[in-house]
Amino acid sequence: MRVGLVSPYSLSLPGGVQEQVLGLARTLRALGHPTRVLGPCDGPPPEVGVIPLGGCLPTSANGSVAPIAPDISCVLRTIRALRDERFDVLHVHEPCVPGAPQTTLYYAPAPIVGTFHAAGTSAAYKWLRPGMRWLGNRLQVRCAVSEDARDLAQRHLGGTYRVLYNGIDVERFAKATPWPTEGPTVLFVSRHEPRKGLAVLLAALDQLPADARLWVASDGPETERLRARTAGDPRVEWLGRISEEEKARRLRGAGVLCAPSLHGESFGLVLLEGLAASTPIVASDLPGYRNVARHGREALLVPPGDPAALAGAVRRVLEHPETARTIVAGGDARAAEFSMERLAECYLELYEEACRVKVGV
Repeated sequence: MRVGLVSPYSLSLPGGVQEQVLGLARTLRALGHPTRVLGPCDGPPPEVGVIPLGGCLPTSANGSVAPIAPDISCVLRTIRALRDERFDVLHVHEPCVPGAPQTTLYYAPAPIVGTFHAAGTSAAYKWLRPGMRWLGNRLQVRCAVSEDARDLAQRHLGGTYRVLYNGIDVERFAKATPWPTEGPTVLFVSRHEPRKGLAVLLAALDQLPADARLWVASDGPETERLRARTAGDPRVEWLGRISEEEKARRLRGAGVLCAPSLHGESFGLVLLEGLAASTPIVASDLPGYRNVARHGREALLVPPGDPAALAGAVRRVLEHPETARTIVAGGDARAAEFSMERLAECYLELYEEACRVKVGV
């Protein structure tokens, strides 16, 4: 089966949706299915098998910034690629996003499976509901990465959805060489924007053990302001954007992965990466994160926006090895349930279903 995966966001920039698209493509190829990825790229394609559709236009969405490409050049490149590649089935991620996803649904040269990722709120769904519903009806099969993502899409678009949680290449994280560190280290690896809660983690810093270090990866609109708060503090290392290889190594080397998000998480992909790397996790108690890790079993979950509770949970992991061992053991087993191979097999079944629906079998 020749598969086309359509990404709504720039494949040159880090992001959970992009990682899912690229990881699924690699796994489908390994299973013997020729697969190409269509998506915006700000620079050279990040991997083989990617058809670049032009640069992105950063756009505010759901408390974040979405690197989408809604311009006419992206539309024309998408139509050309869909015409030339002659896919047997198309898998569109975030189908209602302007640019390549919407174009694919309008053009529809093959059966289409759609996966919805967003949770929380969406201005596009609210104000463009009639058009969005029409687009949704172009899908043969609808999926969502969590119950929250399903509920958001269903509320605005109607229809029936299969919930398929995100997947991960477990071995890539499990076999990474740990990044060296000189003491107990906490890792934060998310975009620096209000909803990700980095400010809460920095507020908790003074309540952590005196020898604890903090690795802050990635960047965002809050970087400069938050970095100024820790100026001169040798415990905090600002890493900027890091490669996927370095992220895996930092996860393996850290004593705690901290995910203090405040809201808007449909699925805890970063938590899943921590599980695969056998890293103890402390995170906010959000519905999206509970899809991945359960309190006291694979992570310690605390109320969002509470620096004292966050610091207490991090201290518990760093100062009580038995707690760390318990949640790591639970995390290893949990990560295996989310393997990308298992997810790819599920999608292959849905691709076949979409083909049957398209021809009316």
